[in-house]
Amino acid sequence: MTPKLQNAGIDAWLVRFSERIDPAVQPWINAFCQDCRAAFGKLLVDLVPSYTTVLVQYDPGQLDDTGARRMIERVIERMAPDGSMGSGRLVEIPVWYDPSVGPELERIAARNDWTPQQVADAHAACEYQVFALGFVPGFAFMGMVSPRLAMPRLATPRQKVPRGSIAIAERQTSAYPQQTPGGWNLVGRTPVVLFDAERIPMTTLEPGDRVRFTPISRDTFIKLGGDTSPVEEVPQ
Repeated sequence: MTPKLQNAGIDAWLVRFSERIDPAVQPWINAFCQDCRAAFGKLLVDLVPSYTTVLVQYDPGQLDDTGARRMIERVIERMAPDGSMGSGRLVEIPVWYDPSVGPELERIAARNDWTPQQVADAHAACEYQVFALGFVPGFAFMGMVSPRLAMPRLATPRQKVPRGSIAIAERQTSAYPQQTPGGWNLVGRTPVVLFDAERIPMTTLEPGDRVRFTPISRDTFIKLGGDTSPVEEVPQ
């Protein structure tokens, strides 16, 4: 793999690893970020990993764009022989799968001639990679879900998606870290606090993490602090 560099202003370079979303790219991005932090040290202002790119922002008062590019190229040269490193930590997230908190369970089940339980089992059977954080703080874009679970976003988004809602959109899945509008298909809910501004780190998930969803009962969900309030109906 030979990443491409694009100038992104007076204080940043964009490193592009691929033109399409591919789970095989994630270890390269993880490795690059790790080595880039070590190489730049205090000269690094921020690293913003995404599905296929990493934005490297540096201190222009101490480093010009040519010097920054050379540092990035050296990082790439060191990591290029091994694209398997940086597999990321494994995070388990408990989920209560139920139509009252995951109303699209039944719609996905009907499309596949499954039961809602079979949909829950299929969703929990995979390990997902966190590609990026965005939309709201702590919202982790993960993939890839089974093609049989993939569903387009709702034509009419909900005005209020409860915190902790587990959702699917196309071949991605995520968990809403706070109550917010949203158009993803809801299949369950987790009691885990995914974002807390008073906590270090503030987010439960980070790009590069691997995630497994673990089914739990309603009673366990409640004991762990989960909110069983039903989801609002989607306007027709």
